[in-house]
Amino acid sequence: MNNFTLLEVFIIYSNRFTGQLPQDICTGGGLKSFAINGNGFTGHIPKSMRNCSSLVRLHLEANQLTGNISEDFGTYPQLTFMDLSDNRFYGELSWKWEGFSNLSTLKISDNNISGTIPADIGMAAQLHSLDLSSNHIAGMIPKELGQLRLFQLSLGDNELSGGIPEEIGLLTELESLNLAANNLSGPIPKKLGDCSKLLFLNLSKNKLTESIPVELGNLGSLEILDLSQNSLTAGIPPQLGKLQRMEILNLSHNLLSGSIPTTFDYLSSLTVVNISYNELEGPVPHNKAFQQAPFEAFQNNRHLCGNNTGLEACVSVAINKTIRKKDSKLVRVIVIPLVCSLLLLGVLVGGFFVLCKRIRNRKTNSEEGEKNGEDIYAMWGRDEDMKYENIVKATEGFDSKYCIGEGGYGVVYKAVLPTGRVVAVKKLHQAQNGDLTDFKAFKSEICVLMNIRHRNIVKLHGFCSHAKHSFLVYKFIERGSLRNILSNEEQAVELNWFRRLNVVKGIANALSYMHHDCSPSIIHRDISSNNVLLDSEFEAHVSDFGTARILMPDSSHWTSFAGTFGYSAPELAYTMMVNEKCDVYSFGVVTIEILMGRHPGDFISSLSSSFSIPSSSPMDENTPLEDVIDQRLPTPRNKAAEGVVHVARIAHACLSANPQFRPTMKQVSSHLMDKWHPLTKPFSELKLEEIIFLPISHQ
Repeated sequence: MNNFTLLEVFIIYSNRFTGQLPQDICTGGGLKSFAINGNGFTGHIPKSMRNCSSLVRLHLEANQLTGNISEDFGTYPQLTFMDLSDNRFYGELSWKWEGFSNLSTLKISDNNISGTIPADIGMAAQLHSLDLSSNHIAGMIPKELGQLRLFQLSLGDNELSGGIPEEIGLLTELESLNLAANNLSGPIPKKLGDCSKLLFLNLSKNKLTESIPVELGNLGSLEILDLSQNSLTAGIPPQLGKLQRMEILNLSHNLLSGSIPTTFDYLSSLTVVNISYNELEGPVPHNKAFQQAPFEAFQNNRHLCGNNTGLEACVSVAINKTIRKKDSKLVRVIVIPLVCSLLLLGVLVGGFFVLCKRIRNRKTNSEEGEKNGEDIYAMWGRDEDMKYENIVKATEGFDSKYCIGEGGYGVVYKAVLPTGRVVAVKKLHQAQNGDLTDFKAFKSEICVLMNIRHRNIVKLHGFCSHAKHSFLVYKFIERGSLRNILSNEEQAVELNWFRRLNVVKGIANALSYMHHDCSPSIIHRDISSNNVLLDSEFEAHVSDFGTARILMPDSSHWTSFAGTFGYSAPELAYTMMVNEKCDVYSFGVVTIEILMGRHPGDFISSLSSSFSIPSSSPMDENTPLEDVIDQRLPTPRNKAAEGVVHVARIAHACLSANPQFRPTMKQVSSHLMDKWHPLTKPFSELKLEEIIFLPISHQ
């Protein structure tokens, strides 16, 4: 390795290399990709790296490298990705930012960076993801960040002060904002309500004051909101009750007063809530998350009441009963006729508008059909850019150059709509007679599927049927399928153990929701690594409901077999009896695939039979677990090792040959939330038999 003059790609990530890097790594001036992440390298980066203007991707994260970043790094006009996280770099961000004209992702978290965030960082016009968290950066957040088109901004755990600039509200594409654990003061900007695509908002552990702006109620996509450990005052705005996708809410350790808005009764997606250490009073909402929350989530308030453990019952309940008896006659005489009159008026007005809308839709569809000589049947949401002609134009008539995948029911295309929004279009296969395969089934299910709202399920925007093209339109998920990621060496390594465990949790949560929280329940029927998509943050999204059916209470038989070979439950080979346990088996296969980094093949039959039946797999119960898992990743340690063992045991339970012995997805999802038990011996000493013969509880 003495001659690097022709070197373009240098990739040795996730090994156990130590020592210092060779100084002449970029002497040839042609190095484009340099990935040494996940090793134990020490010392400074090579001097030749400073003038390595050919660099496109730079991965240095998770080492023990040191040096002054303002001196050791130069200008890289071709660079698109740079990750220096989890090292010992110091210095200030005094780079010539105009020279980073193509930089899309910059991550320097968990270092010792000081100084301030320079205003001219706004010159890095292509920057989409910025993570400077866990450093010693001080000063104010520059308003120039509002000039960028950021999707992710993480500045948490620093020493930033001053107010949150209003210009953050200009980041309308922002999906994740983390400003936690700083010294930020002043009010929460109302303009944050304009960041309509926000999924994650964390402003906790600061010195923010005044009231929670009602404009936060406009963040319709928000899933996690953490405003805890500030000095926020006044009441909780009722508008937060509009956040129907919110799953986690933390308003604890503030100075909030008044009662909890009744609009919170309708937060159907909420699972975790904490409003402790405030001055709140009155009844706790009739919401599952609130009703099942522990007492610690409500403690140290003025006087909250309800049926929760540790809370007093609301006195107003008994008083209301007396009042109701006295006033019941008055209600019947005055209120009921008034309400009925208003309802009748509402029905008449609503009917008039529905009729007008149908007339307009028929006219629109008729005009579209006349252009093509055919009728169009379409079902869209409220998205104005969702039109047949827009989809066809965006894909140039479904040209193959826009193809990004193919499944059993159709080909998937990437389409950029006139508004700039990117969607995935599944063009469905058509039968020889020209009719859409299972058209009636699709048509009856679309309304149900379009109304599904879950963070781990790909959003269905609409459906369109035309003599030439019939297609489903889904939200576009950036990284694509789990199968493709596992088959790509670099991406598979990026998908480290903790990310893989989180992917398993995401799939389980999606299936649990479909099986147990939808009415009637929905069976996916084709769970595979090809139908699990990962977004830019490696969050799992279950896709492809092309083969799904609405499972009616009196129907458990399907007349045709579907699914993907190697993932389908064994009982489907001899029976058409289909229920949720078929999805449970497929989930088990995908989980083992995630741990192994490839489809398990014959290893499944070995697991299912607990090695009691001979198979072509070279493994037996004495095979070290370390030899079975993905060899491209470092051997898991500590918490990662505990998680891998925990998930492997759950997967084995899901692969039982007898469907009755498999857990439900609700049980699986619950077990995945359990605390991982410490290992009784080093991971390297664990055998497969210790996974197989220690089943999980199905309680």
